[in-house]
Amino acid sequence: MHDPGNNFDINLEEISKIEGAASLEIKVRNNKIEDLKFSISEWKRFYTQAIKGKLAIAIPQLVARICGTCSNAHLLASIEAVEKAFDVVPSSQTMLLRKLLYYGLIIRDHALHLYVFSLPDLFGKDSILDFDENDPIQHELLDDTFSVKEVGNQLSIVVGGRSVHAPQPTVGGFLKLPELAQIKNLKNDLLNIRPKILRLIKIYLEAKDNQVLKAPMSFAGLYSSDFSFLEGTVKSCTSTDPNGSLAICKMIAEEDLGKYLEGIVIPYSHARGFKFDGSLMMVGALARLNISKENLNSKTKESAKEALKLFPSVNLFHNNLAQAIEILHSIDASIQIIVGITEIKPEAPIKIIPKETIGIGVIEAPRGSLYYRLEINADGTVKKGEIIVPTGQNQIVIERAIYELVEDLLSKNTGQDKIIVEVEKLIRAFDPCMSCAAHFLKVKWK
Repeated sequence: MHDPGNNFDINLEEISKIEGAASLEIKVRNNKIEDLKFSISEWKRFYTQAIKGKLAIAIPQLVARICGTCSNAHLLASIEAVEKAFDVVPSSQTMLLRKLLYYGLIIRDHALHLYVFSLPDLFGKDSILDFDENDPIQHELLDDTFSVKEVGNQLSIVVGGRSVHAPQPTVGGFLKLPELAQIKNLKNDLLNIRPKILRLIKIYLEAKDNQVLKAPMSFAGLYSSDFSFLEGTVKSCTSTDPNGSLAICKMIAEEDLGKYLEGIVIPYSHARGFKFDGSLMMVGALARLNISKENLNSKTKESAKEALKLFPSVNLFHNNLAQAIEILHSIDASIQIIVGITEIKPEAPIKIIPKETIGIGVIEAPRGSLYYRLEINADGTVKKGEIIVPTGQNQIVIERAIYELVEDLLSKNTGQDKIIVEVEKLIRAFDPCMSCAAHFLKVKWK
């Protein structure tokens, strides 16, 4: 228990991630937060230097290496940027195949976060490795973990050639097209994991964690009629009260998104934070369901109708529930595409004609909006590039949420160990990185 004069420091260092490192420092004096710094290190900015002088058509396979878990998000966002730059309009078949590839990423990526990193919190476990195989429920969830991830992998492998760093998608089409029979064979696999995701949705629907920011914030993401993650117009809605109602919605063309993203230099962080048109912002699954739940697949809306009643929501922990619903949508949308495909037509990638130009690509990565802007020289080489990733956009809100959570816990005389546990759970809810270590935070008490 804390006494009114309680003084202590929390120092969480070197949180290992594929994108870099993150840390959290909290100084408490007289039972009040005197200082709090949440910082992330995004080395992706070095790629904007590395791609200078490279042929634009080669950029997608280079930037796919930025992340080992959501590489196909960087791949497709950069492909879109190059295609927009050279006025390339992909065929309807290409777009359907890209959607299938991407639904595979959403299934696998969200499943990794929910099953492996978030679910143990709900069962009071440090790790999924601590689940009891003799307990029927925990044993079933272990089986679900690998079954769901494998189907997501297979969807990406069949369409893209690999589950990560897919070699087949390219500017203007595919270097090698998938076989129709292989695509059709995926239908039963998708149907088999559907009940598992309904079970996962129920678990997160019943979860009791709650964290609502006191300050107004904007939820932003792509808005499209089929909730495809790859196309649409940027929609932003601002929450004006803690009851979840959203107001002041605006629609923004993809090419204008950069005008609304206000980069904030955070002295103690290696990554810029961002505000959206001057307000706190959040991107990701929670934002997408808040602004676009009506565009989910019709079967998803029917099966998840009880969970969808919670949206729009300003409970940050509902990002987990939103991800589970997005897995279901990706399953149902994939099945719909697979049933509708009757042939794979031979198509060579559309050729580009070099020119001096600018291209902007925006897609919804698993963690939120991913923005690419490429300035291209007359010879088709990259002059300058800008990449804005979801984790950077969420950084300021994450820090604000941690501050309000710790402030609330201190007012309740919560012990240090409990504070750490609750902070861990909150950071995980944002899903800032899929490749973080099983023990998310390393704690050093002073």
